[in-house]
Amino acid sequence: MKDYDAVVFDMDGVIFDSERATLQCWLELADKYGIQGIEKPYLACTGTNAAKTRQIMLDAYGEDFPYDTYATEASRMFHEKYDGGRLPMKPGVCEILNYLKSNGRKIALASSTRRQTVIAQLTDASIIDFFDEVVTGDMVTKSKPEPDIFLLACERIDVEPNRAYAIEDSYNGIRAAHRGGLRPIMVPDLRPADDEMRALSEAVLDNLEEVIRYLSGND
Repeated sequence: MKDYDAVVFDMDGVIFDSERATLQCWLELADKYGIQGIEKPYLACTGTNAAKTRQIMLDAYGEDFPYDTYATEASRMFHEKYDGGRLPMKPGVCEILNYLKSNGRKIALASSTRRQTVIAQLTDASIIDFFDEVVTGDMVTKSKPEPDIFLLACERIDVEPNRAYAIEDSYNGIRAAHRGGLRPIMVPDLRPADDEMRALSEAVLDNLEEVIRYLSGND
């Protein structure tokens, strides 16, 4: 078994298949309003908080782009489709959470999403009690790829960063975990690992079941 004290999870794209769900909402919105090429800037937003996402979209489409209006509509569309426990979880979530608990490891969440949404989604999925600490994007000033959210998560669970694995799917998340001194494991979602991600990650694995095998030393 690997030598570590905790695992810090990202949420969107790692716990829930929410990045793909959100992208679908934005694609529907783009089709409705004739927005071209929405997928590329959307992917650049993965792993960041609301303020950073807004700036990426304005950089892509200009300062007069009505981002707030479109984001509100996309959010409403998302919640109508997926609230109430309908948001699909990624394969292996319950298995890895049970594995970590049964082996006495601390579990934290470090998600750029705002706290109200994070708590609601974890609660609806009946997995919130697995987490010793939940840190969200509105609890830190600097978004991923800065390491602040991971460092705060480690502080809250009283674990040194180099004693914690970080499970991430996004480029910005892996950058943040690496900068914070955690041990990043990338489980790619919408974007495959490139050379930078492979260099920054201790491992790149296909799914959470593979992460269990890796942590148990059966890789």
